[in-house]
Amino acid sequence: MNDVGDMTFSAGGRLWSVRADAHGLWSRMLARRRSVAWADVADLRVRVTDTYKYGQYYRVSVLQRDGREWRLPAPYRGGAPDDGAFDADVAALRALHRRYGAPESDHLVVISNRTAGGAARVVPLALTLLLLAAAVGTALLAPRLGSEQAAWRSAAPCAADAPAGERDTCLTTLPAVIAEADAAPSNRPRQSSWLYLADGRPMERVEVSADAAHAFRPGDAVELTLWRGQVMEVVGEHHAWREHVPGPGSAAVLSAVLALAAGYPAAKLVLRRRWRRLPDDEVLPSALPFAGALAGTALWLLPLCYLRPTAPLDSGVTIGWAAAGSLVTLGLLGWAWRATRVRRPEPVGAGEEPAAPDQDVFVSARFLEPTDYNPHHFGTHVVIGGGPPAVTPHPGPGRFAALPIPTERLSLRDVRRARGSEETIPRSWHVAEFDDAGTPVRLAAAPVDLARLVRRLDPAGAAAAYARLAPAAAPGAAGRNG
Repeated sequence: MNDVGDMTFSAGGRLWSVRADAHGLWSRMLARRRSVAWADVADLRVRVTDTYKYGQYYRVSVLQRDGREWRLPAPYRGGAPDDGAFDADVAALRALHRRYGAPESDHLVVISNRTAGGAARVVPLALTLLLLAAAVGTALLAPRLGSEQAAWRSAAPCAADAPAGERDTCLTTLPAVIAEADAAPSNRPRQSSWLYLADGRPMERVEVSADAAHAFRPGDAVELTLWRGQVMEVVGEHHAWREHVPGPGSAAVLSAVLALAAGYPAAKLVLRRRWRRLPDDEVLPSALPFAGALAGTALWLLPLCYLRPTAPLDSGVTIGWAAAGSLVTLGLLGWAWRATRVRRPEPVGAGEEPAAPDQDVFVSARFLEPTDYNPHHFGTHVVIGGGPPAVTPHPGPGRFAALPIPTERLSLRDVRRARGSEETIPRSWHVAEFDDAGTPVRLAAAPVDLARLVRRLDPAGAAAAYARLAPAAAPGAAGRNG
């Protein structure tokens, strides 16, 4: 990389490269070249992509003023330990943009699957449709499994003079002797277990469960029960094995489980649609409350599906069961809807003081930058009340290893919701931005706890910051969700 007046980024030799100077950006990837002037660039962003095998990949994306967005082939970070080169390159590119262009945002916008501008829409939609299709297909199997199970339960032994063509619908009993039992290892539960029959009569082997293969011994005399050309029972003197015949209840339960599972990715889509007007790098609420609502629904729906798989509303009892369960589900969904609302920073009066002013209160909070009072990010709590505010690596009791916070150096600048670059904190936490004698620092905590902390760290700044935020009842400015 050259100085800020003329920079060139390259990666992968001659396969791809990026160049930036006073005139704009140039990108080359194999047979494709793109360029854009700084005047047409609205913002330079960082896109975070989660991969199963290699972890997170960070790429720089260019947001143009016409709404189009494209990712640069370099610089990038991922698959290797972070050496700081990516952050330095991003800072240099943004410095060029600030000098020769007009960025829309004054901070680095980091977009991931946690944020409103994340691109994870196709995957949840495809997963929802796939699970729903599987649920419908499984539900259609329930009547067939019911007829199969009823036929097996009603099957009678074959008559001695029954012709061969009719023996599939009745039970045929044949004697056999176990020659060898081959049980699957316990560490391979999916491997088949077999009973080998002496002289290969009436067949060479029978597939059974691992427990049955352990129970039978070579030389055991057994009786085989055949139905529709399949061995359904192996009965010996000391042990008996019977083939499991799934009923309609199992299919109905599996169908309900698949349908409920489809609700979770659908909830993610709903949340993205609901909060689509949030800035692209603001963190979305978690969809876990909807997972709780789905789990609560499963408590009443699955037993009903198992007991009444083909006619769930055939009596007054089941109708009442379904009606009461539906009301419970509606209540849980209402709770989940409320729990996933976007909470804006509240007025400072919402932060409650400790009941006893001289008693230490440990608040779960974290400074996101290393400082002299938070070396190496060691702090997990801030203690207030019985003494000066301090950072501690524990939730108390006592101020062991506590480092006092120099409140005289801190000046509150802003209180806001979490952004995509702050992925190490819970989604529901808010962030307070302070000026620490010229150095920006951030303090993250739950909304009410943060209001309490900033009032202790900078009372005047807290009152001014929350006064600015008080009229903002809407969920923020609309972002470009690319």
